[in-house]
Amino acid sequence: MTDLRNPHVHHITELSDDEIFAAHEGGKLTIRTARPLKTQRDLSISYTPGVARVCTAIAEDPSLAHRFTGTGHTVAIISDGTAVLGLGDIGPRAALPVMEGKAQLFDRFAGLNAVPIVLDETDTDRLVDVITALAPSFGAINLEDISAPRCFEVERRLADALDMPVMHDDQHGTAVVITAALRNACRLLGREITDLRVVISGAGAAGVACARMLLDAAVTDVVLLDSRGVIHAGRDHLNEEKAALAEMTNPRGVSGGVDEALAGADVFIGLSRGHVPEEALRGMAAAPILFSLANPDPEIDPELAYRYGAVVATGRSDLPNQINNVLAFPGIFHGALAAGATRITPEMKLAASRAIAQVAEEQLDVEHIVPSPLDARVAPAVSKAVAAAWMEREG
Repeated sequence: MTDLRNPHVHHITELSDDEIFAAHEGGKLTIRTARPLKTQRDLSISYTPGVARVCTAIAEDPSLAHRFTGTGHTVAIISDGTAVLGLGDIGPRAALPVMEGKAQLFDRFAGLNAVPIVLDETDTDRLVDVITALAPSFGAINLEDISAPRCFEVERRLADALDMPVMHDDQHGTAVVITAALRNACRLLGREITDLRVVISGAGAAGVACARMLLDAAVTDVVLLDSRGVIHAGRDHLNEEKAALAEMTNPRGVSGGVDEALAGADVFIGLSRGHVPEEALRGMAAAPILFSLANPDPEIDPELAYRYGAVVATGRSDLPNQINNVLAFPGIFHGALAAGATRITPEMKLAASRAIAQVAEEQLDVEHIVPSPLDARVAPAVSKAVAAAWMEREG
């Protein structure tokens, strides 16, 4: 595909199966000791008998585990493999390469240890019980690729049960980066986020979290679409999450499908595998903001998106303005762990979105509303903002 906007945008060379499988052979992670074991004394200090002294101290004061074990900088990445991005319900073993890859990102961008764990369990009660039982080995829990609507309950129950940060990244990482991108799109276009009419296509994990976060960010007019059309209070057969959102969104009482939802809308955020026809784009407000994030096939054909949109974002790495979760989750978890946070609050997520937007401000234009996923400034800025938000909350 040729670039439609900037001839200097880097295009990823087509990858060969040989190259891909060679990079995954034997797994992408290893565990190495952080302390030398060269002498008998080293062995006595790290293991028996010296280790018993540390164990006794932690038994007397469990808070010491954060200091004298690796939990203070170790995240569990936990999935049941039921909603792997772009692949769907492929099961735990097939999902493991994704979790290993995410552990690499934690290390690369935040200096955190991360352990991939895939569970052969989809029952919500048992999933919560298993993760709760595993939790003492970690400082935080990153839930990953768990299907909606189960993911909402699993995250909620774990956040209530555990005295540590818990976040389902498919929900909140996506929402944080989208909110950052929308802030900067508004800045470019001289608009106020509070005045926008926003349409979100897709009411799964990311769509629901994005709707909630935009409301927290002071957007007042959000319309959410699922496969059956606009979500509104009068619609039947809504699950618990959609029913709650029906009461909080769609203030103008829109009903129907994508054409009705987009009539007069300022912003389209695509988080589904749907398709938006050109006629629906014609019905939007002038110079709309189009975030068409399905990957590899966006909801809006890129040629149409650039023809109609004043600012365009994508989920693809070969086009400008990629909405990539790696801009959010390493810094969010690093900041939460550094601050000793016991949960990840809406204020911390909003702080993360502002930090991402601010990093992009230095070269802000229509093709750079978010930083590059490889920008080394992002994770430290997000971490600092998230930690500050928690400390402010704690007084």
